[in-house]
Amino acid sequence: MALLSGLKVAQLGPGLAVAVCGRLFADHGASVVCVDPDLSTPFAAHLNAGKDIGGPDAMAGADLILCQDWPDAATIRTHNPAAPLVTISPHGQTGPDAADPATDLTLLYASGIARLLTGQVDDLSEAPIRPVGEQSAFIAGLAAACAGMHAVLAPESGASVDVSMQEALATLAMTELTRAGRTGREASRKRLTDGNGATVCILPASDGYVAISPREDKQWASWVEAMGSPSWSAEARFATKADRVANWDALHALMSEWSRGHGKQWIADTAQTAHVPSFPLRELVEHFGSEQLRHRGFWRDTVSSGRTVRMPGSPLGITLSPGTGRATPRDTGKLPLSGVRVLDFSWVIAGPTATRYLAAMGAEVIKVEAPGRGDPGRASELHTALGQAKKAIVLDLKKPEDREAARALAKRSDVLVENFATGVMDRLGLGSEALRAVNPDLIYVSASGLGRTGPEAHAVAYGTLLQCYAGFAGLNRHPDIAPRVGFAWLDPMLGLMLAFGTAASLWRRRTAGDVARVDCSMIEALLWTLSSPLLAAQTGPLVEPVGNRSDRDAPHGAWRCAGADEWIGVAVRNDEDWRALCGLVPGLGPLPGLGLPERIAREAKIGGTLAAWFQDQDAAAAAAALAGAGIPAAKLASSADLLASAHLRARGFWDAHERGVIPGLPWHASFGRATGEAPALGADTEAVLKEIGR
Repeated sequence: MALLSGLKVAQLGPGLAVAVCGRLFADHGASVVCVDPDLSTPFAAHLNAGKDIGGPDAMAGADLILCQDWPDAATIRTHNPAAPLVTISPHGQTGPDAADPATDLTLLYASGIARLLTGQVDDLSEAPIRPVGEQSAFIAGLAAACAGMHAVLAPESGASVDVSMQEALATLAMTELTRAGRTGREASRKRLTDGNGATVCILPASDGYVAISPREDKQWASWVEAMGSPSWSAEARFATKADRVANWDALHALMSEWSRGHGKQWIADTAQTAHVPSFPLRELVEHFGSEQLRHRGFWRDTVSSGRTVRMPGSPLGITLSPGTGRATPRDTGKLPLSGVRVLDFSWVIAGPTATRYLAAMGAEVIKVEAPGRGDPGRASELHTALGQAKKAIVLDLKKPEDREAARALAKRSDVLVENFATGVMDRLGLGSEALRAVNPDLIYVSASGLGRTGPEAHAVAYGTLLQCYAGFAGLNRHPDIAPRVGFAWLDPMLGLMLAFGTAASLWRRRTAGDVARVDCSMIEALLWTLSSPLLAAQTGPLVEPVGNRSDRDAPHGAWRCAGADEWIGVAVRNDEDWRALCGLVPGLGPLPGLGLPERIAREAKIGGTLAAWFQDQDAAAAAAALAGAGIPAAKLASSADLLASAHLRARGFWDAHERGVIPGLPWHASFGRATGEAPALGADTEAVLKEIGR
């Protein structure tokens, strides 16, 4: 029996984000009925495969209604006033920019993510790009699924959720937004020193590229030994991490000279053997031969355009076991997770992001940290944002008495979330099987690089490395520029997926009594969001980096405007957009009759005309003029721009903080959310342990 068997979902409209949202529910067993879905492309057809097609009467019996681009949204409540309603739109349902047109490209620009995606650059004339695979639809769809699953749990009848695609994307950059909101500071797009290369970097290999992450001194020493201890490694300029940062260009050149003599897989295997996190940059098609993914049964055969292809299956590994049937919330409240206790052993980004959402939805989240410095997120603005409304305790799990305290807490909890390396919790006596003996109703949620089972389960992995391994980093670039590691995309995306899986597991326990063991593989989660290029890789030529180019819209790209590193993203979707653009840009005035094939054929000339015009324009003013004419356009937003945005202020995106403001959730819900300051290390240890009798 699947996790969401018995849940009825109505999916309204042809939007890709709502199709992604419905796909996540369908992948976990919900009955999803589509009304007016998009089936016009193989990708859209994949998103809607396995769902039923129906009419508006599908809303009447639904437990949850999902809506995007639905022309008759005002009448939805007449069909079913009690079901939660999740509405997805580019800029949200309210605010001065709510009606602005948008596309994947312009949303990535308006959210600020295009500015961060590929990391710092050496040359500011390099245009920021959007990520591969219609990621605005995936991030918004995941946010909608997470919020929608919580809305199903909410005591409020007829709850409503408003998901802004711009805000869902923006909240991926939690550290950057929190820093800007509290201090007004933001990093330049221009690379300084190592650009974090001493933490994780990409090296050329004889057959491609490989990513390595010898971020700790111990790992650096092991990496030097793996390279054969070259003579330069003993030089004083590379002795400490600070030295390596200061002399990064020279160090990267020396490592590259060595790495070019070896294959990418050999380098990664050699590094992993030395316990240094490393993965090759794979082409998408290489994953079809992965023994790890085969072992975990990740791929599903499906038919697309008359041929059998392999597509990603469920992004969450779920095992259901019988519970006692006695698990009930300790208390009730208006929030979906009121009375639910979550024991949080997670750290850094992915797990703490998930438990941040659970705390916001009313759960009592007890964050468990080691003595000393605690979660590394405390060293930056990360904990300020992700630690909100949680309790914090310190346990030294090397001590038997503290491990016993952890077991006692697990006995009194509903959910445990952890993202340690595979095997760590088992060795501590806190693995899922050990704790099931203590509490058979405990939902156990794990996140790891490659999953808890399979031949590669013990590989040392970080989210940014897995972006390289999946093929994401290699495709997110201009064709003539070497790949960069880029922004930590996977971890915050995974936080949405984990929170969805937790809420779905609580629904299952509440409705059927079954208890879920959730085993989330980060690489599988990312590949699930790459279904568009994975499909293209099997039905056409090799998928290669294209920057901002589009085969569907033209012109489509980014142009530099007046000022330092000011850019505008523009997407012309159809002939109507094109005629409007010709009316605004003098150099295009004679060309309003060009159709799409002609515009693609003249792409370089049209782009040159736009470049000449935009270079003297203010980016914000030009974007407003184009949007006013119905053309999707957006200035490349910085964190400061988002902080000053009248639209985001009107929507209540920013929450007040003791020092400035911090970003809120990637959705707005009628039942609200819990807020509270992030706790100091161990602030609640005495009170929490006293409650369990220690």
